[in-house]
Parts: sequence; structure tokens; C-alpha cells
Amino acid sequence: MDYARMVIEKESPEEYGYGRIRFNLSESSVRDRSLSDFGLSVPDLLLPYGEHRGDPGLRALVAADGEGLRAEDVLVTAGAAGALFIVATTLLSRDGHLVVVRPNYATNLETPRAIGCGITFIDLDFDKGFALDVDAVAAAIRPDTRYVSITCPHNPTGTMIGRPQLDALIALVEKAGCRLLVDETYRDLTHGAPLPPAATLSPAAISVASLSKAYGAPGIRIGWIVTRDADLMERFLAAKEQIGICGSVVDDWIAARILERRKTFLAAQAPVLAARLAMVRDWVAGDELVEWVEPQGGVVCFPRFRHGPGFDFDDFYADLLESYGTYVGPGHWFEMPRNHMRIGFVYPHEDELRGGLEAISAAIRKHSARRSP
Repeated sequence: MDYARMVIEKESPEEYGYGRIRFNLSESSVRDRSLSDFGLSVPDLLLPYGEHRGDPGLRALVAADGEGLRAEDVLVTAGAAGALFIVATTLLSRDGHLVVVRPNYATNLETPRAIGCGITFIDLDFDKGFALDVDAVAAAIRPDTRYVSITCPHNPTGTMIGRPQLDALIALVEKAGCRLLVDETYRDLTHGAPLPPAATLSPAAISVASLSKAYGAPGIRIGWIVTRDADLMERFLAAKEQIGICGSVVDDWIAARILERRKTFLAAQAPVLAARLAMVRDWVAGDELVEWVEPQGGVVCFPRFRHGPGFDFDDFYADLLESYGTYVGPGHWFEMPRNHMRIGFVYPHEDELRGGLEAISAAIRKHSARRSP
């Protein structure tokens, strides 16, 4: 493994310093929650090694969200990042091949790069609505392809594929003898009807999700892998055991209590998500220099802005933070042009979101005037 730190982590707000940020629009989750927000207090738990697959009650709660799933189909991991690492290191090697959508959550790109496998990128295009081209995926699959990797709802654009596309992708991998990995971390925050978990549709499909983004609980590091392929699950379990044997019994207990409250929490979150999305929609409509593909799920969008020749992006992003106190996810975090930016619109409070959007518009004009002929 040839590890290199991910840019998105090196430049994350927690690394940079929250005290320097007034309007934090870089976060890709709902607002962080405390135990009391969920009505929880941790009892005097015994602290043994936990069950290696994860707490049975927690796994049953995850499985209950997908038709035909059992607790045995679920492996609890250290967040979705831990799940994606296990999938990649289990299925990929230097003589293997991956087909992966780009832009993407960084772990979906950087772990395969560290492994040194062959990679074919399926690049999404703003001008095509960031739509996934299933024919391009089909053309990219090779005899040594181990899996196809997508996210839905997509990070960082918030776009989604439809059920016909999901079915087509599953048919492709079944025919090719490889697998489909779907990062479903934002599935519970779909703005309309969610797709079924991919793992419910075929043993060739693998679903990954977590409590971090939709539930505001990244501090307990709970994610999961779902697959109906028992032999593959055994390999995933072996990887987890070699990494850390088991997870935290405390984290598992908290996670189970959160999922028991899933419907209540998500129902309360829905109007907040809708109101913040409307704020961003109004901002885009009112600023002729900003355009977007409206997201269909999740809590982030990926607009781009128009600029003149000679625009200094280093200066722009530095000034956006230092002069305007506003932090966003610049396009280079996702291997995209730097006039794109990821904006998290649910993590900030309403006044913070409004202030950050106004700051972005002001900074674009300031630097366009400075750099354009």
C-alpha cells in the first residue's frame, strides 16, 4: 500500500481550525448531534470485546431497512470510510481493475490508488447534469475488473441515478462476473423516494452507509457493509478482524439507540433540509455568476461560478476564508476545476448559510474585477 494523505483531509476544517471559520459551508453532513439530542445517556456498560460482526441488535436494525435482508448480511465497520477500505483491500490488488465514478468521495479513489490497481474513471459532466452514462460503464469493464464503484445520492453533486440505471448496472456486473459497490451514505436524506439498498437486489451488489452524514454522529464511527454473498461477507469479516478485531461496544450501543429513533429523527430533519435547499436555490437564481445542477438527495451541492481570464483561484479561496470567514469544499478536493465548489447547506445554521452564500457572491465579484481585463 502506497499511502498518501487525501487533500480533503489535509484541508479539512478540523485540521485548519474551526476558530478561523465564521461560515462553515464545507461540511457534508447534518449538524453534529450530542447524546442528549437523541435523548440518550450511556448506561454503565460492560466493556468486553464486542461481537466481531457488530452488535446483533444493531445489525438487525440496519437489515430491517432492506427487504429480504438479515442481520447476517450486515457487517458493522468504523464509519463508511472503514467499510470502503475493507471492500477495496478485499477485492482489489495490483493486478485487478476498478471502474469508479469521478468526482467522488475521496476514499473511493485514494484507497484503490494506494493499492496500485488499474483504474478507469467515469467522469461526470456538469453540462450533462452530472448524469451517469451506463454505456460508458459497460465499455470500461474489463476481464480483470473487480467492481464498479458509484455513490447514490452522489457526493459531491447530490445527483441520483434512477431505478432503471441501478438495475442496468447490476445486470452489467452480473454478466461480467464482478460486483457493484454503491456508497449509500446519503440514502436516508433522499429528497424524494429513495432507491432500495442495492444489496437487496443482487448478491453481486454491495451497499455501504453510516451514521455520520444523515444522523450527525461521526464521533462514534459507525458504518456498515451489506452483502447477501455469504462467502464475500466472510472475507470482509476477516479483513475487519485483522484491522481491529471488533468495534466499540459503546459505539454499537449508541448507534442502535439512534437507529431505533430513525423515523422520528429523519421526520424532524426533513423540513430543515427542504428550507436550506430552498435558500440555496434562491441564491443561485439571484446570482447570474453562479449555476448548479440541483441535488436530488443529501445535504451538499456542487455549483460552479463564471469568472474572467487570469482568475487567481489560490487568492480567491484564501481571501474567501481570511476576509469573509467562509470555508467551502473547492473543486480540487474532488479532482474537478476550481470554479466548482461543494457547499454543505444543512450543517450550518440558517444565518450562517445565508452569510456564507452572500460572502461567496461578494468574493467572486471582488476577484473577477481584480483579475479580469
